[in-house]
Parts: sequence; C-alpha cells; structure tokens
Amino acid sequence: MIEFHNVTKRYPSGFEALNNVSLHLGDGQMAYITGHSGAGKSTLLKIIALIEKPTRGQALLNRINLNNLPRQRIPYLRRNIGIIFQDHQLLFDRPVFDNVALPLQIQGYRPQEVAKRSRAALDKVGLLHKEKSMPITLSGGEQQRVGIARAVVHKPMLLLADEPTGNLDPILSREIMQIFVDFNQVGVTVLVASHDLGLIEELDKPRLTLNAGQLILNDLDQGDAGGHDGWQ
Repeated sequence: MIEFHNVTKRYPSGFEALNNVSLHLGDGQMAYITGHSGAGKSTLLKIIALIEKPTRGQALLNRINLNNLPRQRIPYLRRNIGIIFQDHQLLFDRPVFDNVALPLQIQGYRPQEVAKRSRAALDKVGLLHKEKSMPITLSGGEQQRVGIARAVVHKPMLLLADEPTGNLDPILSREIMQIFVDFNQVGVTVLVASHDLGLIEELDKPRLTLNAGQLILNDLDQGDAGGHDGWQ
C-alpha cells in the first residue's frame, strides 16, 4: 500500500522535515504516527496525499511512484484517499448532508447515488439524524465526525488523519479513534498522526515514531492487517 524508501523532505527554507525515512504500511493495516510538534508527522502524510513531494528517496502508493506522477494524474489517485484534518474545514453555510455530498457532486455522481452514499457515510459515523442540521449547531466531536463522513463518502482504500482529536476532550477523542478502528476492520487502510500517546496505547495498534524528521520507532511489522470485506 504505502512504501517509503529513504525519503527525505527539505523545504525551500532549508528545514529538513523528514530525514531518510523508510517504512511499509500494508494493505488493510492501521498505524499511528507519533512524535513531538515539528517531528515530521504532517509532512509524511502530505507526501502520501500528494500535497508535497520528497526531496530525495522514493514514496510509493500501491506501487505507483509518487515522486514523478504527472500532475494530471494526481486528482485521480487522490480519489482513493480520504483525508481528515484537526480543523475539519466544514462549509458552515451548508447543512451536514451537503458537506458530506460535496466530493461526490464534484466527481459527477448521479443524485440518487450521491444521496445513497452520503447517508451511508453519515450512518457509519452515527449522524444520519443530523443530515439537515447546520454545522454551527453541532458539537466539536459531531463536526469532526461530519469531516470523517465526507472523507469516506467515496469509499477510499486509504484514510489519512492529521491530529483528528487535537481539539477534543478525552471521551470524544476515544469515540473518534474508535471510528478509525471500525473502518480498518472492514478493510480500509488507516494512518493517523496523533500526540495522544495514552489513547494510542489503549487501542494497541502499530506505531511509527518520528523525532526531528527521523523514524526512531517502527513496529509496523508486528501489526495485523485488517479485514477486506469493504463497506456498502
């Protein structure tokens, strides 16, 4: 699924966010990226999501080399990826349903399919009853779940999350992390960047730890792959 071979990322300012990082996240696996602020967690996810490119080394997604992928192919590859941010970036002038449906509408799905998939995604995160609500009326945890529903509405093979529980209390954080575990159990590959070490230890998934851009812990090989049944 995801392979890094001696990946280094240096920004124009000279800051080296990643230094010689190698890893392999298999199809159906779930793992957490930990590390201090500025350790390189977000940069690693951005390379996978084709927002950034490595300075040196090779990054592959499903054996596709991300280093030299033609610009016109990037949107098609991104359709296989769901991305969740700490700031869920919802459209506050549109109801929940419209926020979740937006990616499908952009891709040109028929209205009947948009409705079916959007409601299925909202049901997965326990918010089907909120489809007509405006985001401003939702709690922080509910807003984050809408962001997750939007990220998975197109049924991606890979889910990336960058500090998705950073603004939430411990109870809500546990609920959000459990949603990622649930998706992994039906075959979605999941990679979550988080500083919440206590919660990560509770969930007992493989961990990648970065320190100043270097991968100092990699227990991916000890993790079990998730299921491959998919979700409808």
